[in-house]
Amino acid sequence: MTSADILAPRLPSPLQEVTDDRFARHGVRLLLKRDDLIHPELIGNKWRKLVPNIEAAAGRPVLTFGGAYSNHLRATAAAGRLLGFPSVGVVRGEELATRPLNPSLARCAADGMRLHFVDRSTYRRKAEPEVLAGLLRAAGAEDAYVVPEGGSNAAAVRGCRALGAELRGRADVVAIACGTGGTLAGLAAGLGTGQRALGVPALRGGFLEGETVRLQAEAFGGRRGRWSLDERFHFGGYGRTTPELDAFAEDFEERHGVRVERLYVAKLLYGLVELAREGGLGRDVAVAAVLTA
Repeated sequence: MTSADILAPRLPSPLQEVTDDRFARHGVRLLLKRDDLIHPELIGNKWRKLVPNIEAAAGRPVLTFGGAYSNHLRATAAAGRLLGFPSVGVVRGEELATRPLNPSLARCAADGMRLHFVDRSTYRRKAEPEVLAGLLRAAGAEDAYVVPEGGSNAAAVRGCRALGAELRGRADVVAIACGTGGTLAGLAAGLGTGQRALGVPALRGGFLEGETVRLQAEAFGGRRGRWSLDERFHFGGYGRTTPELDAFAEDFEERHGVRVERLYVAKLLYGLVELAREGGLGRDVAVAAVLTA
């Protein structure tokens, strides 16, 4: 029995059409790809990205990285509890080691993840081979299978290709909020001819195009599918929100009865409303927004 069988995901995830005048008046049909319903603890792209890596680890401890509120760390810890493998989380910010754990990190610890806190300078260099080797030694996890921050590597990208395949022929544009570019890279590769993927970064910095190209090259040998990024809707960067964005998310929830996660999904949906208003999505088109959390 595979990890996927044990976790019993809801796949393919539901595709739900909603009526919203902010789209309809511009000739756009809005569909919600409910990846938030795949699994109660490994939500959305976390499931799609983690499972291929867990299977590659083949029972070895899994070590990964994240900030103090990382959904990726929480999902990895939950997977370790559910599937019975040890997990280690390298957490950005050595000062956190002497403070009470916040709810996210407390949940990781409760699920059995061993937390190792590092200073921010070292954390920024974690991909360098010598630094990574030192981190593995310091964490007592030299035999661990390493998953990068956010879970995006070639295995994860290939896993996310199934998301695109589930949407073939179902929408003209498939839009997704981006953190590391891995889900976009796989999604675009899985879509059919004539479809395009749109990424809305939740971080600022302008680095995601290069990262997405790099990930597709690692996973598939080169660029795949039609995709683009619109970097205007990060609302200040990762973890940032504003009263305007909060009000938008609350309004969307009231209109459609769908919970809107604030750090990624709200930015995606806000961006799509603006793009529809600007005519950037086209007319007489169906747009599928992937709810990743």
